[in-house]
Amino acid sequence: MAQPPILSLEGLALLQGGRWLFGGPQAGRGADPVNLHIQPGDRLALIGRNGAGKTTMLRLIDDQIEADRGTRRVKPGTRIVFLQQEPDFSPFATLMDFALSGDDAPPTHAVEAIAGQLGIDMATDAASASGGEKRRAAIARALAQEPDLLLLDEPTNHLDLGAIDWLEDWLRRYKGAFITISHDRTFLKRLTSATLWLDRGTLRRKEVGFGGYEAWEEQVYAEEARLAEKLDAKLKIEAHWLERGVTARRKRNQGRLEKLHQMRAARAAMISDSGAAKLKLANDEEFKSKSVIVAEGISKSYDDRAIIKPFTLRIQNGDRIGIVGANGAGKTTLLKLLTKELEPDSGTITHARTLSGVMIDQQRRLLEPDASVRDILAEGGDWIDVRGQRKHVQAYLKDFLFDPKLVDTKVGILSGGERSRLLLAREFARTANLLVLDEPTNDLDLETLDLLQEVIADFDGTVLIVSHDRDFLDKTVTITLGLDGSGKVDIVAGGYADWEAKRRKPVVGKARNAGGAGNARASKPGDGDKSTASAPKSDKLSYKDQRDYELLPARIEELEAAIAKGEAILADPDLFAKDPQRFSTISKGLENARAQKDAAEERWLEIAEQVEG
Repeated sequence: MAQPPILSLEGLALLQGGRWLFGGPQAGRGADPVNLHIQPGDRLALIGRNGAGKTTMLRLIDDQIEADRGTRRVKPGTRIVFLQQEPDFSPFATLMDFALSGDDAPPTHAVEAIAGQLGIDMATDAASASGGEKRRAAIARALAQEPDLLLLDEPTNHLDLGAIDWLEDWLRRYKGAFITISHDRTFLKRLTSATLWLDRGTLRRKEVGFGGYEAWEEQVYAEEARLAEKLDAKLKIEAHWLERGVTARRKRNQGRLEKLHQMRAARAAMISDSGAAKLKLANDEEFKSKSVIVAEGISKSYDDRAIIKPFTLRIQNGDRIGIVGANGAGKTTLLKLLTKELEPDSGTITHARTLSGVMIDQQRRLLEPDASVRDILAEGGDWIDVRGQRKHVQAYLKDFLFDPKLVDTKVGILSGGERSRLLLAREFARTANLLVLDEPTNDLDLETLDLLQEVIADFDGTVLIVSHDRDFLDKTVTITLGLDGSGKVDIVAGGYADWEAKRRKPVVGKARNAGGAGNARASKPGDGDKSTASAPKSDKLSYKDQRDYELLPARIEELEAAIAKGEAILADPDLFAKDPQRFSTISKGLENARAQKDAAEERWLEIAEQVEG
């Protein structure tokens, strides 16, 4: 028997800024009132463009604001906790003071337990805490309250990869319901089983996780396009240019991804077997002539701690370089070294004479709230120079998914995501052959991320990207520089997934250790498995340890294949409606396979540490 919902919104409509944000007449079409029923254990992705009202929807659910029409019903005893995107820490002396504030403060021991797992010192001064420290503190406070319904607004912002993995694992084990807004596609695909789509004032729901969202979205837009044929041409242009653009962009991006794979294959052929930074071409002189940044034996230390150990790298024109690692591993230091903002302790950094860069940093330089969009892009005029070509400002706004009618809108009225998109539009117009992007995906909606991938792919120059967004890196970069915190820089042809695969698997023919070298003997005919090197024997390992060390990498690959197959099946947006039992069976199998893979990886790494020791 189906359980009653823990929360229901019925017939909701909301006026905001003189317009109906939900449930009212929208641009010549009627938007349905919001009706939403949340069941125990629901795992919901809330999707919508910047400015669609996603955060406002969470605030309505949390009863922070009241709707102009409709009712909100909550099952008695239901505890709702809202993890806000930017909570206010200003009234508090320490992070712990923040965590224990309010009438619904969690127990101190519960906060401390979660904070310990997240690696955050709650005695840290709130005023001087970094964005990552504040985000961890907010997560500790929210999770320690043991909510029945958890509302997550961009939970992975400011988190490093280790913290994101921890949060994903916690949410997989969580028994309550959650709704999450996130630009992190990997996070959404791994965790959600149903999708809420907020689109032009209407909230739609489909019982398929984020993996099936894009197919569902395109089905809806295709149907609208057929209906639009009955409308006059002017209305079609104004109401549907964005939808057609999104669908066309995704189709174009399929071709760009194929080109990216070809570029990665070419780069892989230049990287030496050890994964060291020495890049080679058959014609070395030709390679050198195309190099725009050359790092020779560079290193950097602080207080006797090696942040970057000596390594060499040649970056060619057209390379897209991703820099990944935990917070504090040295990503920003490496970026500053490569851009010559920082001098290395040893070695040299050489730039091509023609190199000219634009940097978009994670702090998102403040835009004047009273300035108009036209002021920001075109200094108050009608035309903008886009990398040397003149373009009308309203046409350029459409390129960045803005309604051209917003040209005279004040910046202060725009949502945080819209302001980020406006900043990207301004910076990408500048003439440059080097783009430096520090956490560029924060506050961007999914359509803008698609656009950003397209702009990077079409950029005629070199790109350096620091990001924790795994999906974004997989779709944009040709080379990944991975930092593990020891000072070593791994160089891998490909994206985040390629770096992650290299980290968790032993190097073929060599023992896995910090230096990337070992004394394992190579396989010979007659040794049994001719495809891999024999694992190194160690007196420290038991027979079971030795067997697990040898066999777990293959088991991990099997589980990865099973997970990929399950995710592909669940991506069918009609599967739940056609066969709910199969959908449930595959979902449970997928969750089990992920848990097994996580356990296998942890087990292998545990044994690998013994081998390295």
